[in-house]
Amino acid sequence: MDIHDAAEEVVALRAEIAQFRLLANNVPAAIAYYARSGYRCRFANAAYAAMFGQDEQSILGLPLERVIGDQAARQIQPQIDVVLDERSASSYERLLGDGHGGTRHIEVSLLPHLDERGQAVGAFVMIVDITRHRRAELALRESEDRLAKFLHANAEGIAFHKDGLITDANPPLLQLIGRSLDEVRGRPALDFVAADQRERVAAVMNAGAELTYETAVLHADGTRMPVEFIVRTMVYQGERLRMTIVRDLRDRMAARSRIDYLAHHDALTGLPNRTAFIERAEALLPAALAERRTLALLFIDLDHFKRVNDSLGHLAGDALLQTVARRITGCLRGGDLVSRFGGDEFLVLLQGDTPPQAVQDVADKLLAAIGAPVLLEGASISVTPSVGVALFPRDGATPDELIKHADTAMYRAKARGRATSCFFQPAMAVSASAELALESRLAQAVRGQEFVLHFQPQQRLSDGALVGFEALIRWAHPAQGLVGPEAFLPVAESSRLMLPIGRWVLREALRQALRWRTQGLGELPVAVNLSPLQFHAADFVDSVAAALAETGAPGSLLEIELTERMLMDDVDAVRLTLQRLEVLGVGVAVDDFGTGYTSLAHLKQLPIDCLKIDRSFVRDLPHDAGSAAIARAIIEMARSMGMRTVAEGVETEAQRAWMVAHGCQALQGYLLARPMPGAALPGWLASFSPSSPSPAASRSAG
Repeated sequence: MDIHDAAEEVVALRAEIAQFRLLANNVPAAIAYYARSGYRCRFANAAYAAMFGQDEQSILGLPLERVIGDQAARQIQPQIDVVLDERSASSYERLLGDGHGGTRHIEVSLLPHLDERGQAVGAFVMIVDITRHRRAELALRESEDRLAKFLHANAEGIAFHKDGLITDANPPLLQLIGRSLDEVRGRPALDFVAADQRERVAAVMNAGAELTYETAVLHADGTRMPVEFIVRTMVYQGERLRMTIVRDLRDRMAARSRIDYLAHHDALTGLPNRTAFIERAEALLPAALAERRTLALLFIDLDHFKRVNDSLGHLAGDALLQTVARRITGCLRGGDLVSRFGGDEFLVLLQGDTPPQAVQDVADKLLAAIGAPVLLEGASISVTPSVGVALFPRDGATPDELIKHADTAMYRAKARGRATSCFFQPAMAVSASAELALESRLAQAVRGQEFVLHFQPQQRLSDGALVGFEALIRWAHPAQGLVGPEAFLPVAESSRLMLPIGRWVLREALRQALRWRTQGLGELPVAVNLSPLQFHAADFVDSVAAALAETGAPGSLLEIELTERMLMDDVDAVRLTLQRLEVLGVGVAVDDFGTGYTSLAHLKQLPIDCLKIDRSFVRDLPHDAGSAAIARAIIEMARSMGMRTVAEGVETEAQRAWMVAHGCQALQGYLLARPMPGAALPGWLASFSPSSPSPAASRSAG
């Protein structure tokens, strides 16, 4: 070979090397060659040299540990041994610093270079940066982990399905339908939908709609469960999937049912409430009218129920209402309606063609059943009902009219003495309207303090001295003049206006007693009649104490008059009230004694100072033997128990003489004086003689 040929060959070789290097520098990999002897670099493309902080020239001849570092060299030595000793290719991954504080993932491939004898004389190195792929894989794994955690942590069921077949489901869904993942994966999603809902669910699936709707799924045991589907379409790992969130609606349905129940039922008794009763009645009345059937509506109110709450507490009151509800229901037929109208009021609608006598029989049955004693808090309590009856269509065409008229009849039953029933009559409506007008006018009178007190003196029979007065209220009506208590107190009692009126009476009576003392008339107590509403009010004793404090009067100037009926309702509560009055120094008298049914055993438990013999027993004295026997018994009983007696309604000398002869301590009546304004007392006293009745009084009594 001549020099020219050799030169051309060198040129050609250099061109090939240049082409090889051009190729090596443009492949997406770092390439190098290391000789076995000394593991020195004999070739490196630009990417490889730059990867380790060198260039293509500076890297040549450097040993491996100098290029990649001692630690990395020791780490890959086993791979090098495989290549050189076993003359086979090897590959591995490792992390490589990027020179900026970060790391890269690289995949390294080692290929042995064999000579003609098959001996490994070196190794080719090819490095591919797979950081992007590994990060993508990591992101995918993290995404899958997040999805898995979401699926497992979510309290609601989640299912994925493709082309209608379930691909995955989370534990809450599997628990909801009582299945394992293996049981549901690959099966049609519609297999787990209630049969009557499959057509609808399939239509949603086929339309690819994204919406929320209620449907039902099946448990493995066949139980149908109401659910809500929240359906969405999503792309996951390159696949288009349908994701369905399955929300268990059983609790919501139960709550909805409970709310609906409470909207139509009384929470305490479980009976239909007023709204439900009226709705049902409105549906029944047209049919009854078309068939010319008579229906009866009964309005039941418990007498003095508030006393149970006040004395035993609201829990005992609730227990009593539940007992009454059961007793009412037990008296009725299956088709009859019963409702708790509110508080201690109940409604009953008797269906069928019910004649008045049959209605009366039911009312009597209810009176007996409700009035039977109930054991509460260890005490036997008896609460009586008052029942008002209205008939359809005679007394009203609508439920509201029937209720209104039955309510009116119920109040008439209360006015007759309670614990009874009463049928509505048209005249009652007129009376009710008049009472309503009177109540409104009476409220104005309370605000305007249009009341005055008159006082009737009480005389001691042993020496003729005055021992006190009874305060009697009058209404100074601007148009009608002086109106007696019988005309307005029943309305005041039923409308609770009696409470402010009673408070006014207490204060005014005490102020008058203090005025008399200032005028030198001495300590003359004033007796004040109480209404049941006043006496049984929770703050009654406090109101008495407040009146004494406000006026500055001692308790000895006040005597409270009660009826026998007011003493009979709750012995323990009455005893406590009277004991508290005794502490205040307030006297207690029983008015109209002998007309009630107070037992001696009952009476002796109570701190009572005085018994007032009712005028009905005094009127026929001394000639009527029966009246004389009763009056004598009252006087003897009072004496034996250390109580005073006052005869009411004494109008003749014969009556006074009889009382003196039989040991009665005092009298009150027209024989002594008519009730008079407080300002008239000094003038009356001027003509009063302790030894005999006032001449003026005698003339007026005649």
